[in-house]
Amino acid sequence: MPRTPLMNPERRRRGIYLLPNLFTTAALFAGFYAIVQAMNLRFEAAAVAIFIAMVLDGLDGRVARLTRTQSEFGAQYDSLSDMVSFGAAPALVAYEWALKDMGKIGWIAAFIYCAGAALRLARFNTNIDVVDKRFFQGMPSPAAAALVAGMVWVAIDNGFAGHDLRWFAGALTIFAGLTMVSNVPYYSGKEINLRRSVPFFVILGVMLAFALVSIDPALVLFILFLGYALSGYVLLLSRRRRKPSAEDSPTPTDDA
Repeated sequence: MPRTPLMNPERRRRGIYLLPNLFTTAALFAGFYAIVQAMNLRFEAAAVAIFIAMVLDGLDGRVARLTRTQSEFGAQYDSLSDMVSFGAAPALVAYEWALKDMGKIGWIAAFIYCAGAALRLARFNTNIDVVDKRFFQGMPSPAAAALVAGMVWVAIDNGFAGHDLRWFAGALTIFAGLTMVSNVPYYSGKEINLRRSVPFFVILGVMLAFALVSIDPALVLFILFLGYALSGYVLLLSRRRRKPSAEDSPTPTDDA
């Protein structure tokens, strides 16, 4: 009797890698926790949870590559986790904190961000083998989430209510959503090899970065991610200035 796929013992025994998926699950939990805290009007805790999810999301891919435990399941699970942590959670936090005071404009702004995150993740998954890995095509969803969450965190730290900054919050949320689905190039940092030795000043730079963040985490992180959000447009303008003229023979460029 021929074996069917359901009767294949190798298929029944096939499992998933535990270590990287633990980090993905932790990131998913942090994103869900941010949603719950936003519903309870604890917006600072929600914003911090989104940053924690961003750190965990960065670790799961690194751990999978370092331990050679990449899998298709892990890639799909990571995308679903990202949609919750960096799509739904920031949109809901921004909406509950400030955008709901704007009526229809507020929920439309939140939806633009949420839809932008979904489209960004879908495009990333389908173009992963055809784009230049040194650059992201559009702002990555964790950075967009950090921008929105950082805005909420720094505003609360400085005594601003969501109603006072609702128009700024709406504009920034829409900017983040649209930038995710744009063709603006962003440096990915994927060429950094953590197993390779680095000059001593790199360690000093990392120590300085931790010191700066510890002084005022909300403000420093918001400035960092705002600078990253603007860096893509600076890179886009510099590429266009270097673009060869029509009479020159154009060279292939990366699809950014």
